[in-house]
Amino acid sequence: MVDDTSIHPTLIGHMDTLLRFYEMEPLPQPALTMPASELPFVQTFFSRGQDGHIDYPRAQEGGMAGAFFAVYVPAPKAADGERPSAASNVSPERWYESYIRPSIHYEYAQQASWQIISLLSRLEAGSQGRLMIVRTVSDLEICLQQGIMAAIMHIEGAEMIDPQLVTLDVLYQAGLRSLGPVWSRPNIFGYGVPLVVGQSPDTGPGLTDAGKALVKACNQLGIMLDLSHLNEQGFWDVARLSQAPLVATHSNAYALCPSARNLTDRQLDAIKASHGLVGINFNVYDVRTDGKGNVDTPIEDLIRHIDYLVEHVGIEGVAIGTDYDGATMPGDLRDISCLPRLYAALTARGYDEHSLRLIASENWLRIFRQTWR
Repeated sequence: MVDDTSIHPTLIGHMDTLLRFYEMEPLPQPALTMPASELPFVQTFFSRGQDGHIDYPRAQEGGMAGAFFAVYVPAPKAADGERPSAASNVSPERWYESYIRPSIHYEYAQQASWQIISLLSRLEAGSQGRLMIVRTVSDLEICLQQGIMAAIMHIEGAEMIDPQLVTLDVLYQAGLRSLGPVWSRPNIFGYGVPLVVGQSPDTGPGLTDAGKALVKACNQLGIMLDLSHLNEQGFWDVARLSQAPLVATHSNAYALCPSARNLTDRQLDAIKASHGLVGINFNVYDVRTDGKGNVDTPIEDLIRHIDYLVEHVGIEGVAIGTDYDGATMPGDLRDISCLPRLYAALTARGYDEHSLRLIASENWLRIFRQTWR
Protein backbone atom coordinates (compact mmCIF):
# COMPACT_ATOMS: atom_id res chain seq x y z
CA MET A 1 0.00 0.00 0.00
CA VAL A 2 1.35 3.43 -0.98
CA ASP A 3 1.79 5.99 1.81
CA ASP A 4 0.24 9.27 0.66
CA THR A 5 1.25 11.39 3.67
CA SER A 6 4.65 12.62 2.45
CA ILE A 7 4.58 16.38 1.80
CA HIS A 8 7.16 18.13 -0.36
CA PRO A 9 7.08 21.96 -0.56
CA THR A 10 6.05 22.43 -4.18
CA LEU A 11 6.03 25.22 -6.72
CA ILE A 12 3.09 24.81 -9.11
CA GLY A 13 3.83 25.80 -12.71
CA HIS A 14 0.27 26.77 -13.67
CA MET A 15 -3.08 27.35 -12.01
CA ASP A 16 -6.19 29.29 -13.03
CA THR A 17 -7.56 30.22 -9.62
CA LEU A 18 -7.67 33.93 -10.52
CA LEU A 19 -9.88 33.06 -13.49
CA ARG A 20 -12.20 31.10 -11.19
CA PHE A 21 -12.60 34.16 -8.95
CA TYR A 22 -12.96 36.52 -11.91
CA GLU A 23 -15.84 34.48 -13.29
CA MET A 24 -17.38 33.78 -9.89
CA GLU A 25 -18.44 37.24 -8.73
CA PRO A 26 -17.77 40.90 -9.56
CA LEU A 27 -15.77 43.08 -7.21
CA PRO A 28 -17.86 45.42 -5.05
CA GLN A 29 -17.94 48.96 -6.42
CA PRO A 30 -15.66 50.61 -5.52
CA ALA A 31 -13.70 47.70 -4.08
CA LEU A 32 -10.87 49.83 -2.68
CA THR A 33 -13.21 51.41 -0.12
CA MET A 34 -13.33 48.16 1.88
CA PRO A 35 -10.45 46.22 3.48
CA ALA A 36 -9.03 43.59 1.15
CA SER A 37 -9.48 40.93 3.83
CA GLU A 38 -13.26 41.50 3.71
CA LEU A 39 -13.61 40.96 -0.02
CA PRO A 40 -15.65 37.79 -0.64
CA PHE A 41 -13.13 36.11 -2.96
CA VAL A 42 -10.29 36.78 -0.51
CA GLN A 43 -12.29 35.16 2.28
CA THR A 44 -13.09 32.26 -0.05
CA PHE A 45 -9.42 31.72 -0.90
CA PHE A 46 -8.30 31.70 2.73
CA SER A 47 -11.10 29.36 3.85
CA ARG A 48 -11.19 25.65 3.20
CA GLY A 49 -13.89 24.89 0.66
CA GLN A 50 -15.14 22.32 -1.80
CA ASP A 51 -15.32 24.50 -4.91
CA GLY A 52 -12.47 24.56 -7.38
CA HIS A 53 -9.12 22.88 -6.93
CA ILE A 54 -7.16 25.33 -4.80
CA ASP A 55 -7.62 27.42 -1.68
CA TYR A 56 -5.10 28.32 0.99
CA PRO A 57 -5.97 25.59 3.56
CA ARG A 58 -5.96 22.83 0.94
CA ALA A 59 -2.71 24.21 -0.47
CA GLN A 60 -1.18 23.94 2.99
CA GLU A 61 -2.38 20.35 3.26
CA GLY A 62 -0.87 19.50 -0.12
CA GLY A 63 2.43 21.29 0.41
CA MET A 64 1.96 24.00 -2.22
CA ALA A 65 4.66 26.54 -1.39
CA GLY A 66 3.89 28.79 -4.34
CA ALA A 67 2.50 28.91 -7.84
CA PHE A 68 2.29 30.68 -11.15
CA PHE A 69 -0.98 32.61 -10.78
CA ALA A 70 -2.17 32.78 -14.39
CA VAL A 71 -3.76 35.90 -15.83
CA TYR A 72 -5.90 34.41 -18.58
CA VAL A 73 -8.60 36.45 -20.33
CA PRO A 74 -11.65 34.33 -21.23
CA ALA A 75 -13.63 35.03 -24.37
CA PRO A 76 -16.46 37.56 -23.95
CA LYS A 77 -19.65 35.95 -22.68
CA ALA A 78 -21.34 36.23 -26.05
CA ALA A 79 -18.52 34.17 -27.60
CA ASP A 80 -18.21 31.48 -24.92
CA GLY A 81 -17.55 28.13 -26.54
CA GLU A 82 -17.49 29.73 -29.97
CA ARG A 83 -15.25 28.09 -32.52
CA PRO A 84 -15.57 27.32 -36.22
CA SER A 85 -17.01 23.93 -37.02
CA ALA A 86 -15.21 21.59 -39.39
CA ALA A 87 -15.68 22.92 -42.91
CA SER A 88 -15.65 20.91 -46.10
CA ASN A 89 -13.52 23.50 -47.90
CA VAL A 90 -10.55 23.17 -45.52
CA SER A 91 -7.69 21.26 -47.15
CA PRO A 92 -6.22 18.28 -45.23
CA GLU A 93 -2.86 20.00 -44.73
CA ARG A 94 -4.64 22.99 -43.10
CA TRP A 95 -6.99 20.93 -40.94
CA TYR A 96 -6.28 23.10 -37.91
CA GLU A 97 -8.17 26.05 -39.40
CA SER A 98 -11.37 24.22 -38.48
CA TYR A 99 -10.43 24.31 -34.79
CA ILE A 100 -8.96 27.78 -34.35
CA ARG A 101 -10.72 29.75 -31.64
CA PRO A 102 -11.51 33.38 -32.42
CA SER A 103 -9.13 36.14 -31.36
CA ILE A 104 -10.21 38.62 -28.69
CA HIS A 105 -9.97 42.40 -28.94
CA TYR A 106 -7.15 44.34 -27.33
CA GLU A 107 -9.42 46.76 -25.45
CA TYR A 108 -11.49 43.95 -23.95
CA ALA A 109 -8.35 41.99 -23.02
CA GLN A 110 -6.82 45.00 -21.30
CA GLN A 111 -9.92 45.73 -19.23
CA ALA A 112 -10.28 42.10 -18.15
CA SER A 113 -6.58 41.57 -17.42
CA TRP A 114 -6.35 44.64 -15.17
CA GLN A 115 -9.29 43.31 -13.18
CA ILE A 116 -7.69 39.87 -12.87
CA ILE A 117 -4.32 41.31 -11.85
CA SER A 118 -6.16 43.40 -9.26
CA LEU A 119 -7.57 40.19 -7.80
CA LEU A 120 -4.03 38.94 -7.19
CA SER A 121 -3.05 42.27 -5.63
CA ARG A 122 -6.08 42.10 -3.31
CA LEU A 123 -5.22 38.52 -2.34
CA GLU A 124 -1.79 39.72 -1.24
CA ALA A 125 -3.21 42.75 0.58
CA GLY A 126 -5.81 40.66 2.40
CA SER A 127 -3.55 37.72 3.19
CA GLN A 128 -2.22 39.00 6.53
CA GLY A 129 1.28 38.09 5.41
CA ARG A 130 0.37 34.61 4.19
CA LEU A 131 0.83 35.36 0.45
CA MET A 132 3.40 37.46 -1.38
CA ILE A 133 3.76 38.45 -5.04
CA VAL A 134 7.41 37.60 -5.75
CA ARG A 135 9.55 39.66 -8.11
CA THR A 136 13.02 38.29 -7.44
CA VAL A 137 14.63 34.97 -6.59
CA SER A 138 15.41 36.42 -3.16
CA ASP A 139 11.69 37.08 -2.63
CA LEU A 140 10.95 33.49 -3.56
CA GLU A 141 13.64 32.08 -1.30
CA ILE A 142 12.29 34.12 1.63
CA CYS A 143 8.81 32.73 0.99
CA LEU A 144 10.12 29.17 0.94
CA GLN A 145 12.09 29.69 4.15
CA GLN A 146 9.27 31.39 6.04
CA GLY A 147 6.30 29.39 4.78
CA ILE A 148 4.73 32.29 2.87
CA MET A 149 2.81 31.33 -0.27
CA ALA A 150 4.78 32.67 -3.25
CA ALA A 151 2.64 34.12 -6.05
CA ILE A 152 4.39 34.38 -9.43
CA MET A 153 2.42 36.59 -11.81
CA HIS A 154 2.06 34.81 -15.16
CA ILE A 155 0.24 35.90 -18.33
CA GLU A 156 -1.31 33.16 -20.47
CA GLY A 157 -1.92 34.78 -23.85
CA ALA A 158 -0.57 38.29 -24.41
CA GLU A 159 -3.71 39.85 -25.92
CA MET A 160 -3.53 42.73 -23.43
CA ILE A 161 -0.07 43.81 -24.63
CA ASP A 162 0.25 46.41 -27.38
CA PRO A 163 2.60 45.94 -30.36
CA GLN A 164 4.84 48.75 -29.08
CA LEU A 165 5.26 46.72 -25.84
CA VAL A 166 4.53 49.73 -23.64
CA THR A 167 2.11 47.60 -21.63
CA LEU A 168 4.85 45.03 -21.07
CA ASP A 169 6.87 47.59 -19.11
CA VAL A 170 3.87 48.39 -16.92
CA LEU A 171 3.12 44.72 -16.32
CA TYR A 172 6.73 44.05 -15.39
CA GLN A 173 6.63 46.80 -12.79
CA ALA A 174 3.38 45.28 -11.47
CA GLY A 175 5.18 41.97 -10.92
CA LEU A 176 4.94 40.04 -14.19
CA ARG A 177 7.71 37.42 -14.30
CA SER A 178 6.36 34.75 -16.67
CA LEU A 179 4.57 35.10 -20.01
CA GLY A 180 3.05 32.75 -22.56
CA PRO A 181 2.78 34.74 -25.81
CA VAL A 182 -0.39 32.89 -26.81
CA TRP A 183 -3.16 30.74 -25.44
CA SER A 184 -4.86 28.34 -27.91
CA ARG A 185 -6.02 31.15 -30.19
CA PRO A 186 -4.19 33.61 -32.44
CA ASN A 187 -3.12 37.11 -31.45
CA ILE A 188 -0.77 39.76 -32.81
CA PHE A 189 2.26 37.83 -31.51
CA GLY A 190 1.63 34.32 -32.81
CA TYR A 191 -0.64 31.32 -33.10
CA GLY A 192 -1.89 29.03 -30.38
CA VAL A 193 -2.13 25.31 -30.91
CA PRO A 194 -5.72 23.98 -31.06
CA LEU A 195 -7.08 21.94 -28.15
CA VAL A 196 -7.43 18.74 -30.13
CA VAL A 197 -6.21 15.15 -29.77
CA GLY A 198 -4.83 13.03 -32.58
CA GLN A 199 -3.19 15.85 -34.49
CA SER A 200 0.30 17.33 -34.74
CA PRO A 201 1.26 20.58 -32.96
CA ASP A 202 2.53 21.80 -36.35
CA THR A 203 -0.45 24.09 -36.96
CA GLY A 204 0.44 26.99 -39.16
CA PRO A 205 2.90 29.89 -39.12
CA GLY A 206 5.20 30.85 -36.29
CA LEU A 207 5.70 34.11 -34.43
CA THR A 208 4.85 37.39 -36.10
CA ASP A 209 7.39 40.22 -36.17
CA ALA A 210 5.69 41.58 -33.06
CA GLY A 211 6.05 38.17 -31.43
CA LYS A 212 9.76 38.06 -32.18
CA ALA A 213 10.16 41.51 -30.63
CA LEU A 214 8.23 40.30 -27.58
CA VAL A 215 10.64 37.40 -27.09
CA LYS A 216 13.64 39.73 -27.18
CA ALA A 217 11.98 42.18 -24.80
CA CYS A 218 11.17 39.43 -22.31
CA ASN A 219 14.81 38.31 -22.40
CA GLN A 220 15.96 41.85 -21.72
CA LEU A 221 13.55 42.40 -18.83
CA GLY A 222 14.04 38.97 -17.31
CA ILE A 223 10.55 37.60 -17.93
CA MET A 224 10.38 33.83 -18.34
CA LEU A 225 8.78 32.69 -21.60
CA ASP A 226 6.24 29.86 -21.47
CA LEU A 227 5.89 27.69 -24.58
CA SER A 228 2.75 25.83 -23.50
CA HIS A 229 -0.11 26.50 -25.97
CA LEU A 230 2.30 27.80 -28.64
CA ASN A 231 2.23 25.94 -31.96
CA GLU A 232 5.30 24.11 -33.20
CA GLN A 233 6.56 26.77 -35.59
CA GLY A 234 6.24 29.35 -32.83
CA PHE A 235 8.17 27.02 -30.52
CA TRP A 236 11.06 26.87 -32.99
CA ASP A 237 11.02 30.65 -33.42
CA VAL A 238 11.43 31.08 -29.66
CA ALA A 239 14.15 28.41 -29.63
CA ARG A 240 16.08 30.37 -32.26
CA LEU A 241 15.59 33.80 -30.69
CA SER A 242 15.58 33.34 -26.93
CA GLN A 243 18.73 33.44 -24.85
CA ALA A 244 16.97 31.83 -21.89
CA PRO A 245 16.20 28.16 -21.16
CA LEU A 246 13.14 26.85 -23.00
CA VAL A 247 10.21 26.24 -20.62
CA ALA A 248 6.74 24.73 -20.98
CA THR A 249 4.94 25.27 -17.69
CA HIS A 250 2.16 22.70 -18.19
CA SER A 251 2.70 20.23 -21.03
CA ASN A 252 3.25 16.49 -21.46
CA ALA A 253 4.80 14.01 -23.88
CA TYR A 254 3.18 13.81 -27.31
CA ALA A 255 4.53 10.28 -27.75
CA LEU A 256 2.28 9.09 -24.89
CA CYS A 257 -0.76 11.25 -25.62
CA PRO A 258 -1.17 12.72 -29.12
CA SER A 259 -2.67 15.99 -27.92
CA ALA A 260 -1.56 18.91 -30.06
CA ARG A 261 -0.84 20.65 -26.73
CA ASN A 262 1.91 18.16 -25.90
CA LEU A 263 5.59 18.19 -26.82
CA THR A 264 7.19 16.06 -29.51
CA ASP A 265 10.50 14.26 -28.94
CA ARG A 266 12.25 16.84 -31.10
CA GLN A 267 10.87 19.65 -28.95
CA LEU A 268 11.96 17.81 -25.80
CA ASP A 269 15.46 17.50 -27.27
CA ALA A 270 15.56 21.26 -27.78
CA ILE A 271 14.39 21.88 -24.21
CA LYS A 272 17.11 19.57 -22.90
CA ALA A 273 19.77 21.29 -25.05
CA SER A 274 18.78 24.67 -23.58
CA HIS A 275 18.82 23.28 -20.02
CA GLY A 276 15.12 24.10 -19.88
CA LEU A 277 12.16 22.55 -18.11
CA VAL A 278 8.73 20.95 -18.56
CA GLY A 279 6.04 21.26 -15.88
CA ILE A 280 3.89 18.13 -15.89
CA ASN A 281 0.24 18.80 -16.83
CA PHE A 282 -2.45 16.95 -14.84
CA ASN A 283 -5.21 17.62 -17.41
CA VAL A 284 -6.55 14.16 -18.25
CA TYR A 285 -7.09 15.14 -21.91
CA ASP A 286 -3.31 15.62 -22.17
CA VAL A 287 -2.41 12.56 -20.09
CA ARG A 288 -4.43 9.63 -21.39
CA THR A 289 -3.34 7.68 -24.45
CA ASP A 290 -6.89 7.96 -25.80
CA GLY A 291 -7.12 11.69 -25.00
CA LYS A 292 -10.47 11.32 -23.24
CA GLY A 293 -11.69 13.41 -20.31
CA ASN A 294 -12.07 10.51 -17.88
CA VAL A 295 -11.60 11.48 -14.22
CA ASP A 296 -10.90 7.83 -13.41
CA THR A 297 -7.48 8.25 -15.02
CA PRO A 298 -4.98 6.57 -12.64
CA ILE A 299 -1.94 8.35 -11.23
CA GLU A 300 0.18 5.73 -13.01
CA ASP A 301 -0.74 7.34 -16.35
CA LEU A 302 0.75 10.61 -15.11
CA ILE A 303 3.84 8.82 -13.80
CA ARG A 304 4.40 7.41 -17.30
CA HIS A 305 4.69 10.97 -18.61
CA ILE A 306 7.07 11.93 -15.81
CA ASP A 307 9.23 8.87 -16.53
CA TYR A 308 9.25 9.73 -20.23
CA LEU A 309 10.17 13.37 -19.63
CA VAL A 310 12.94 12.40 -17.20
CA GLU A 311 14.29 10.01 -19.83
CA HIS A 312 14.30 12.72 -22.51
CA VAL A 313 15.18 15.96 -20.67
CA GLY A 314 16.76 14.65 -17.46
CA ILE A 315 15.66 14.84 -13.84
CA GLU A 316 16.77 18.50 -13.74
CA GLY A 317 14.27 19.33 -16.49
CA VAL A 318 11.00 18.14 -14.96
CA ALA A 319 8.73 19.99 -12.51
CA ILE A 320 5.09 20.21 -11.44
CA GLY A 321 2.66 22.16 -13.66
CA THR A 322 -0.86 20.83 -12.81
CA ASP A 323 -3.30 23.28 -14.52
CA TYR A 324 -5.46 23.22 -11.38
CA ASP A 325 -8.64 25.30 -11.62
CA GLY A 326 -8.32 25.26 -15.40
CA ALA A 327 -8.73 21.64 -16.49
CA THR A 328 -10.13 18.19 -15.67
CA MET A 329 -8.07 16.44 -13.00
CA PRO A 330 -7.63 12.71 -12.29
CA GLY A 331 -9.85 11.72 -9.39
CA ASP A 332 -6.93 10.79 -7.11
CA LEU A 333 -5.47 14.29 -7.69
CA ARG A 334 -8.82 16.06 -7.58
CA ASP A 335 -7.46 19.11 -5.74
CA ILE A 336 -4.19 20.47 -4.41
CA SER A 337 -4.56 18.69 -1.06
CA CYS A 338 -4.04 15.39 -2.90
CA LEU A 339 -0.58 16.30 -4.22
CA PRO A 340 1.28 14.09 -1.68
CA ARG A 341 -0.26 11.09 -3.44
CA LEU A 342 1.79 11.91 -6.52
CA TYR A 343 5.02 11.98 -4.51
CA ALA A 344 4.08 8.72 -2.79
CA ALA A 345 3.55 7.13 -6.20
CA LEU A 346 6.89 8.50 -7.43
CA THR A 347 8.61 7.11 -4.33
CA ALA A 348 7.05 3.72 -4.98
CA ARG A 349 8.35 4.01 -8.56
CA GLY A 350 11.91 4.40 -7.24
CA TYR A 351 12.43 8.19 -7.22
CA ASP A 352 14.67 9.18 -4.29
CA GLU A 353 14.35 12.23 -2.04
CA HIS A 354 16.85 14.27 -4.06
CA SER A 355 14.88 13.67 -7.26
CA LEU A 356 11.60 14.60 -5.54
CA ARG A 357 13.09 17.88 -4.27
CA LEU A 358 14.24 18.72 -7.79
CA ILE A 359 10.80 18.03 -9.25
CA ALA A 360 8.96 19.80 -6.42
CA SER A 361 10.81 23.12 -6.34
CA GLU A 362 14.54 23.14 -7.03
CA ASN A 363 14.25 22.86 -10.82
CA TRP A 364 11.94 25.88 -10.89
CA LEU A 365 14.39 27.82 -8.73
CA ARG A 366 17.20 27.03 -11.15
CA ILE A 367 15.17 28.34 -14.08
CA PHE A 368 14.33 31.57 -12.24
CA ARG A 369 17.97 32.15 -11.34
CA GLN A 370 18.88 31.80 -15.01
CA THR A 371 15.96 33.89 -16.33
CA TRP A 372 14.90 36.63 -13.91
CA ARG A 373 16.90 39.81 -13.49
